[in-house]
Amino acid sequence: MSEKSTKKTNHKLMKKPKQKKKITPQQRKERRKKFFNPNTIQNKMRNNQYIQKLKHEKKVQQTKERRKRRQLEKTLGDKAPPKQLPQTIDSTREFDETIVDPRDEEIILDNQSDEISSYFVEGKTPKVFITSSKKPTTNIYPFLFDIKKAIPNSKVYYRRRYHIKEIVKYATNADFTDIIIINEDRKKPNAMLLIHLPNGPTAHFKISNAVRRKEMKDKGRPVDSNPEVILNRFTTRLGHTIARMLASLFPHQPDFEKRQVVTFHNQRDFIFFRFHRYIFDSPTQVRLQELGPQFTLKLRSLQLGTFDYFHGEYIYYHKSLLDTSRRRFFL
Repeated sequence: MSEKSTKKTNHKLMKKPKQKKKITPQQRKERRKKFFNPNTIQNKMRNNQYIQKLKHEKKVQQTKERRKRRQLEKTLGDKAPPKQLPQTIDSTREFDETIVDPRDEEIILDNQSDEISSYFVEGKTPKVFITSSKKPTTNIYPFLFDIKKAIPNSKVYYRRRYHIKEIVKYATNADFTDIIIINEDRKKPNAMLLIHLPNGPTAHFKISNAVRRKEMKDKGRPVDSNPEVILNRFTTRLGHTIARMLASLFPHQPDFEKRQVVTFHNQRDFIFFRFHRYIFDSPTQVRLQELGPQFTLKLRSLQLGTFDYFHGEYIYYHKSLLDTSRRRFFL
């Protein structure tokens, strides 16, 4: 080896090792907190105490930050930094090309000529036919009568052995505008078929978390009146159609004096049904009183025309292949 190469190797060997940064005891404590796993504490009592302590510290920190933000808003006013909104699955949903603006001229023209236009344009008063599936149990009929109390101008009929097409024919001749068929499984409602007459469309929903009026606490008694209807967060073209179908079940002019409200709230393609009465405790305070029933709908299919199992043309049919992401929604 040459002298130059030996000098280089010696120089590398003679390099001083890097000195570690000195850590203060406070920094060491913070590191332990950050990387410490509470599951390593085998004593359940101490484990629970440690978790409660962490929660309390987090809550104290949040209250401090909240007070700082409020002081900044008071001092700076309009120049204060904007409020940070939490990122949720709803706020980070995938972009959908079918999201529509109800004020768009094209949408308004389509609404004037679709199958549900007889309700919105002509002002036809709704008349709803409510029935069950074949061979129902005695548990389903109280639920049907609870729905009847929420929907004015509706009637409950016993199904017997009539086919859906026979029911559609009878209901159209009797000037009914809609048919609601509640299916049950293991003595609980599990599906709903909504048919708009006379030319459709037909929507099939899955029912979950159904609660009857009898099972609810602190409930009020509904009065025979036209409720207000609130439809929340139906943004896509499909959701717009479903919202119009649900709105067409109720009369046009609500009775505001009775203070009853029916809400269809769409969140992550789950439609939550609630029936409330708002009560004025004072000129500045209002509270809600549940009237019942409660249930959640999930759209499974939307079909053109009245119900046809074999030859029906589907606008939408839910399959597991469509669930490509948790942030993809259709309504």
